[in-house]
Amino acid sequence: QVQLVESGGGLVQAGGSLRLSCAASGLTFSNYAMGWFRQAPGKERELVATIAWSGGNTYYADSMKGRFTISRDNAKNTVYLQMNSLKPEDTAVYYCAAKYKYSGGTYYSTNNYNYWGQGTQVTVSS
Repeated sequence: QVQLVESGGGLVQAGGSLRLSCAASGLTFSNYAMGWFRQAPGKERELVATIAWSGGNTYYADSMKGRFTISRDNAKNTVYLQMNSLKPEDTAVYYCAAKYKYSGGTYYSTNNYNYWGQGTQVTVSS
């Protein structure tokens, strides 16, 4: 049984930082690209960042570039999202997701991910 478990969310003031973690089990972690997505109330789920199975390639949505950093530790089956300079508009539920490296489709669409975590709430106060 595949499980992705996010942690590290919480309440932070604008300008602060948080580090999210996503621990994976039940799959061969190094065979999966990983993504972080977020969903704010009343909005669609959107891509935050992705990282290739090897960790060699990363992608960030424009509004996250320079503030967020995605990384992974394949020995620990964990992917991270370091979030700095947080803004109130970053408030959302953050989800991690796993995409099998040989499956089709882009890394940018939620439809192409095989497994999802339950999400962790991030709230940024002004």
